[in-house]
Amino acid sequence: MQTIATYQPETYYPPILSSQDRGWSNILVEQFQSPPGEGMCRYSDEHAICLSLSPRPVRFLQIKGGRTYSSLYGKGDISITPAQMRFFARWDSDDRYLQIRIASGFIQQVARESLAMNPDRIELIPEFRTRDPQIESLGLLLLAELKQENVGGQLYIESLANVLAVHLLRQYATAEPRIFTHKGGLPEHQLQQVLDYIHAHLDRDIKLDDLARLLNISQFHFIYLFKQAIGTSPYQYLLQQRVERAKLLLKQTERSIVEIALECGFSSHSHLSKQFRQLTGMTPKAYRTN
Repeated sequence: MQTIATYQPETYYPPILSSQDRGWSNILVEQFQSPPGEGMCRYSDEHAICLSLSPRPVRFLQIKGGRTYSSLYGKGDISITPAQMRFFARWDSDDRYLQIRIASGFIQQVARESLAMNPDRIELIPEFRTRDPQIESLGLLLLAELKQENVGGQLYIESLANVLAVHLLRQYATAEPRIFTHKGGLPEHQLQQVLDYIHAHLDRDIKLDDLARLLNISQFHFIYLFKQAIGTSPYQYLLQQRVERAKLLLKQTERSIVEIALECGFSSHSHLSKQFRQLTGMTPKAYRTN
C-alpha cells in the first residue's frame, strides 16, 4: 500500500508495534505511544482509522476536510479519515492509540463483489470523534494478533479485514449498500472441495482468497456461506483441523512437538500449545502421555 505526503514534524515517534513486516494483505495495523505534539498526514491509497487506547482523556485539535474540531478523546473513541484527505492533529498530553489503514482498492473490491455497490462512487465520510463498538472490537482483535508475534494467520487477518471493510461501507459510505442474502450455505460439492483443499494444505499459510477463488466468489460471501454450511468460521475450522492432525501425530509418531507444530501449520511449539490447550483443555505433552 503506497503512502504519499506523510509527515509528522519533529514530534513524530515510530510505532511500538507494526504489522508492516507480517505480510498482512490490504491492511496495516500499528500501535503508537506519543508525547504531546502535533502532526499532519495524507494517505493516497488508504483509509485511516484511529482508535484511542489512552487510559486518560487527551485534548485534541483536528483539522480535516475543511472542518476544525476540538474535543477530549478517551479510550475507545474513534476517528476516520478517508484516503486522499489531509489531516492535521495537535494533542496536549501523552497519547496512546491504534491506527488501522485499509487499502481503498480493497474497499472498492468488497463494495463491488459483496455489496453490489458501484466502486467508482464509493466515498467514506470522515469522522472526528465517534463510538463504534464493532470497529473497537475488530481493532482490539487485530491488536491482540499483532502482539502474538505469530507468523501466518493470514486467513484470520483477511477475515477481520473483510468484516471491517463491509462495516465501513455499511455505516460510513455515501452510497447505500445492497446486501446479497443466501440460504443454506455452500452446496455440498463446493463445501467438499473447500474442505479437501484445507486438509491437503494444513501445513501452509492458507489465505482466505485461496478458498474464495476455488469457488469464484467474494471473500465476504465465502465467509458467510461457509459458516452457514458447517456452523463455524473458516479460521476456526482450520484451527480445529490443525489440532486434530496434531493429536493424531502426537499419538501415532515419535516426532518432537516442534516438528509436529510446523507440520500442522503452527509457527512454533508455543503457538501449537496455546491453540491445543484452548481446544482440548490440555497441553500437547500432556495429551501425548495421557
